[in-house]
Amino acid sequence: MKEIDLVYRTMFAELIQRSLDADFKTAYPLSGNFVAVAVKGKRYWYFQDTEDGKPVRRYVGPEAQEDITQRVHEFKTIKDDIRSRRKLVSTLTRQAGLPSPERFTGDVIEALANAGLFRLRGVLVGTVAFQCYSGILGVRLPTASMQTGDADFAQFHSISASVEDTLPPMLDVLRSVDETFREVPHQGDGRRSTQFANRSNYRVEFLTPNTGKSEYDGKPAPMSALGGASAQPLRFLDFLIHEPVRSVLLHKSGVPVIVPAPERYAIHKLIIASRRQVERTGPDKREKDIRQAGLIIEAMAQTRRQSDVALAYTEAWQRGPAWREAIAIGLSYLSKEAKVIFDKALLEGMGDIAENPADYGIRPAT
Repeated sequence: MKEIDLVYRTMFAELIQRSLDADFKTAYPLSGNFVAVAVKGKRYWYFQDTEDGKPVRRYVGPEAQEDITQRVHEFKTIKDDIRSRRKLVSTLTRQAGLPSPERFTGDVIEALANAGLFRLRGVLVGTVAFQCYSGILGVRLPTASMQTGDADFAQFHSISASVEDTLPPMLDVLRSVDETFREVPHQGDGRRSTQFANRSNYRVEFLTPNTGKSEYDGKPAPMSALGGASAQPLRFLDFLIHEPVRSVLLHKSGVPVIVPAPERYAIHKLIIASRRQVERTGPDKREKDIRQAGLIIEAMAQTRRQSDVALAYTEAWQRGPAWREAIAIGLSYLSKEAKVIFDKALLEGMGDIAENPADYGIRPAT
């Protein structure tokens, strides 16, 4: 797996910063101002402005999040440099060989980003998120593992309920990209929709963790921050979207996004692969899950981030027998070569975090 030159890794990090700066200026007009509000002992930034002569307040993020607070303080000095950012994106895709989404997917995610999805702590998940990891990890991930016909997003239900803000009507946001988008009634409750599809059956789906009983998996969860959309509750999703990271989608001048931490993405893919046995398209999806997991582990091992992998693995392992069984099944699908890389990465990573690999079912390959 070929590493990306340092100059391009630096350029990618700069693009994340500058895209987020530009996003702040777009989201918050200079006519308003930021205020810190205490909620249950913690302080959060909100943006105050007026619309149609009436005061409005929008959630921004935790005051303790340094990058958010820094931008609040620098708000009036942020400049939109769209042309230079387009040049950065072009350089990263054409010269560095980093992946970019196909145009329609990029337009969908840009529309949702501009509407405020990531500001409201939504997380881009699935294969489109995988496309964002090359720049983060500093390696060229194979593009064959990046093809998709949908876009998936996740948000914790507790966050959706507590931010006291919402996106514009979801159907309006999506129809700004393609007027043929429609709501797909949920099978468990036809009054709600967790998916939206266009005439070409391109799908946008919203997910939320189910940390309760498995019987809730089939029932849509109302999400007050998602512009009328509901979300499909899924097991194991809380692990995936805990402590996500910032990245940028290499589309147009760069779309700032929030994605799962790569080590969590890899371990989650192993777990999900074990659940594909009963799905009609299970074998194909399982192969894709396993390939993506193996590629991320290989990239993290190559860039000496084994301790991050070990921390994510041990956390999942400690969650109980169902998690351990799912991980074991997922590992059994890895190729022999990928399993050797995985085991070596975990052995080294667990040494870094002072854990005994045998306690977590890991032994040196023979």
